[in-house]
Amino acid sequence: MPDTSATVAAPRADRAGVPPPPPAPRAGLADHAGASTQPRVLRKLLSHRGAVVGGIIVALVLLASAFAPLVAPADPYALDPNRRLLPPAWLDGGRWDYPLGTDHVGRDILSRVIYGSRISTVVGLSAVLISATLGAILGLLAGFYGGVAERVILFFADVQIAFPFYLLAISIIAAVGSGFGTIIIVFGVAGWVIYARVVRGSVLSLKERDFVEAARALGGGHGRLLLRHILPNVLTPVIILATLRVASVIVWESGLSFLGLSVPPPTPTWGRMLAEGRAYLANAWWAATFPGLAIMVTVLGVNMLGDGLRDALDPRLELSDK
Repeated sequence: MPDTSATVAAPRADRAGVPPPPPAPRAGLADHAGASTQPRVLRKLLSHRGAVVGGIIVALVLLASAFAPLVAPADPYALDPNRRLLPPAWLDGGRWDYPLGTDHVGRDILSRVIYGSRISTVVGLSAVLISATLGAILGLLAGFYGGVAERVILFFADVQIAFPFYLLAISIIAAVGSGFGTIIIVFGVAGWVIYARVVRGSVLSLKERDFVEAARALGGGHGRLLLRHILPNVLTPVIILATLRVASVIVWESGLSFLGLSVPPPTPTWGRMLAEGRAYLANAWWAATFPGLAIMVTVLGVNMLGDGLRDALDPRLELSDK
């Protein structure tokens, strides 16, 4: 007669309080969980008033820059000394052909503000993409491998931090010359340090977590551990930081344009419009006011959108609400 005591003892042990072995993880469970969080993040983002307002501002700026030839009421390069320093249309002497007035050489200010948004948005997005990619790669390497790689990367980070940004930018531009591509590269290379430090700190914490140790015990190589298990968990702070850094790059580009070190004329930029209009503040305030307002509103919109993304994506804020 077969001995059934072993088969009977197991369920009794379970009922006696001995926990059963945990079920094996199912493939695709993490992907399903990640997919299920997307509607929640979208709902939180849409319920954030600041994020909605900021998103609308950013969307309008992007649309204006993308369709500038269709939106601008006049040629931003056309000179007409007979129409110089015309006031905005709602003031005495203004014309609705030039809703925001004209500058010191008769160019339409509204058209130049719209075309100037192209430089700010392209430089901001491109430079942040370069710096975020470079910083994330270096941060992953420094945090995961440590040793010589970490010391070398942190050394170059400390060296770059020691140089004031504008001094570094002016030195590079003086060496290679100003231009659209040069400005993007300067901002992209100058901004990688903060991403590298954020990613390195996250990797140092993540690589000691149980799920990474389990993947390593199952034979996962360094590439798989980095790309499959660590990188997805550091993308959230990188995305939030990148969104906020776009605003900083727009301000930096405007500052270099104000100094005459950005895209050369006659291409309209908000910073150069400020520099040209400051000489006429006493009798033509609009020449500098509207480019300044464009910078302020755009930076405010990007920051509001970034704050909303942070609130929607940061799990610590969600836990604190519960």
